[in-house]
Amino acid sequence: MKADPFVQARLLELQALDTRLQQIDHARTRVPQIAAAQEALGRLQQVADDVVRVETGLSDIRREVDRAESDVQQVRDRTARNQSRLDSGQGSAKDLQALQHELESLARRQSELEDVEIEVMERQESVETRLRDLSTQQADVQAEVDQLTAERDAALAELDAERIEVAGPRDGIAGSIDDDLLALYERVREHSGGLAAAEFKHGRCGGCRLELNPTDRAVIERAASNEVVRCEECTRILVRTHSDD
Repeated sequence: MKADPFVQARLLELQALDTRLQQIDHARTRVPQIAAAQEALGRLQQVADDVVRVETGLSDIRREVDRAESDVQQVRDRTARNQSRLDSGQGSAKDLQALQHELESLARRQSELEDVEIEVMERQESVETRLRDLSTQQADVQAEVDQLTAERDAALAELDAERIEVAGPRDGIAGSIDDDLLALYERVREHSGGLAAAEFKHGRCGGCRLELNPTDRAVIERAASNEVVRCEECTRILVRTHSDD
């Protein structure tokens, strides 16, 4: 394949742009805030799940408190009625004695129920404290997620802006290169990690960084200036410039 030396030299300009574009694309996947935001989102979801679980448990405990309060109130109401009847002195001595015994039994029952009520209310207070702590934690993690997301978006926007700027002149440079040479460049780039054209300098390939053996070097140096030459080691297109003199 043959191409004007000036056109071959433009491959280095095109390669420089493509290399930077490749670096930008890679950098987009390596923005630290991407992984950090993802990790924070995971923690936020865990905290949210904990909040739901604790809220469900608290709802159950509140129902227990309501039942315990109701049980205690029922005993108090019955005690008040019996005490009123006892205080009125109405009824036979046997009935009044039975009321007295029942009041004593109700007092013991009330004490037991009040102990249950206190225990349940203490559990409720503990769970409410846990819920407040989780809510604070949830707000803190949400703020962290928001901050990391904003930083991630800003970093990506900066890279995207640079990509647009770098890619701007690419079409013009590519359009100045012969179709056959450009097609070769694209094929080599696809199979060589993105680096298709390299400078041939001081007998060394700028792509694989290997120094060519004397025979291959002599072949390249004797080739006509419009001859498109390639590295025998890595097959990349070698662009000869005056810098190798």
